[in-house]
Amino acid sequence: MATRTAYFDAFSGLAGDMIVAAMLDCGASFDDLERAVASLGLDGYRLKQSRRVMSGISAAHFSVEVSGHQPHRHLGEIAAMIDGAGMLSQSVKRRAKAIFEALAQAEAKIHNTTPDQVHFHEVGAVDSIVDVVGAAWALDELGIGELLVSPLPAGTGFARSQHGIIPVPAPATAELLAGFPLRLGDGAAEMVTPTGAAVVRALARPAPVPLSFEIEKIGYGAGTRTLEDRPNVLRVMIGREHAAFDADEMIEIAANIDDLNPQVYEHVMERLFAAGARDVTLTPTMMKKGRPAVILSVIAEPPSRDAIARIIFAETSTIGLRFHPASRLKLHREIREVETRFGKIRVKVSHAHDGRAHLHGHAHEYEASNVAPEYDDCKRAAVEHGIALRIVMDEAREAARKQLG
Repeated sequence: MATRTAYFDAFSGLAGDMIVAAMLDCGASFDDLERAVASLGLDGYRLKQSRRVMSGISAAHFSVEVSGHQPHRHLGEIAAMIDGAGMLSQSVKRRAKAIFEALAQAEAKIHNTTPDQVHFHEVGAVDSIVDVVGAAWALDELGIGELLVSPLPAGTGFARSQHGIIPVPAPATAELLAGFPLRLGDGAAEMVTPTGAAVVRALARPAPVPLSFEIEKIGYGAGTRTLEDRPNVLRVMIGREHAAFDADEMIEIAANIDDLNPQVYEHVMERLFAAGARDVTLTPTMMKKGRPAVILSVIAEPPSRDAIARIIFAETSTIGLRFHPASRLKLHREIREVETRFGKIRVKVSHAHDGRAHLHGHAHEYEASNVAPEYDDCKRAAVEHGIALRIVMDEAREAARKQLG
C-alpha cells in the first residue's frame, strides 16, 4: 500500500480514543483492531464501537470498558508487552513505543526523575495502552506514512489527576506540545489529553499554512463530553500533501570564538546534539585585528534555545550569543528498513512529495529519491561480518533503490 498523509483537523482538541475512532471511521477494521490488541495479553477489558451525532455530524465513537484494578506500569513493562505482541508489525511496535517514550520523557522532566523510573498512572492503564497501540495500528492499517496536525486548542481551568488538581493543559501535555502551535485559552476544559499529545509529539509535525492537500477520505472520531461551543469531534483527512518540500521553523544560535582550545569543540558538539540541536557547524573566520576565530552555529527548535545557550556559555569562552528565527525548506524524509545479506539495514530516503517540485504553478520532474544508509547500522554489520564498510553501504543503497522501484 502506498503511503499517505493524515491531517488531524483538531478544532476540538484530541485524545487517544478520538484518534482511534476517526481512523475506524476512515475504514480501519474494528475486528482486526480487536485481534491486534488481544495479542498484547491484557485482560479485564472490552472494546466497543458505536456512532454518535454531535452538532449534526455523525462520528464514530470508540471506548475501552475496563473491569477490575489496574496496576501502575513502568515504560519497560509496556515496551516488553508491545514487543511480545505477535499480531503487531514492527512498524506498529516502533510507533507505539515511540509514543510511550515521549510520555515517559515528559513525565520524567516534570517529576525530576528518569524515564525508566516513571510510574504511568492514567496512561499506564489498560484503556490508555489500547488507545496508544490502537492509534499506531490504525495508522499502519490505513497506510499513513506522514501525520500533520492543525494548531491545537489548549483549554482552560483545572483537571483532577492521580497527583491531585492540576492546571489545564496538564503539565505533561504542555511539555509534549512544546514547539507545536497552540491556541492558549481556547476551550472551557481539557481539550488535549496527554495520550493525544504524545501521539502528536512522537509521530506528527505542524501542518504548514496554507496546506495544499488532496483529500481521499474523511473520518470523524467522537469524544466523550458534550461541548457547548463546538462539536467534540476530531476530523481526520487522509490523502496526499502536494507541497514540494517540508517546511519548519527553527532558530539559529551563533557565537564568534577566538580563544578556545580546538579539542574542546568535539565535546561541545556532542552536548549540543544531546540537548536537541538539529545541526551544529564550525566555520573558520577572521575577526578584528586579524584574529582567526571560529563561528559556532547551532540550528534547533525554539523551545531548546535556553538549554542550548546554557551549554555554549558553560563549555566555551564566549560571553555573548546571537540568535534569530530560521525558516527551513527540506526534502521529505523517512526511515525504511531494507534486507541485505548482512541483515536488516535502516536507510534514510528523502524526496520532494510525489517526486515533483511545484514551481510557479508547474510541476517539474526530477530525481525522486536520495538514499542514505544509516552509518551505525552499516558499521555494525561490517564489523559482525568482517567486511568493508563501503560494501555494506553500497548494498544497502542498492536494496533501497530496488524497493523504491
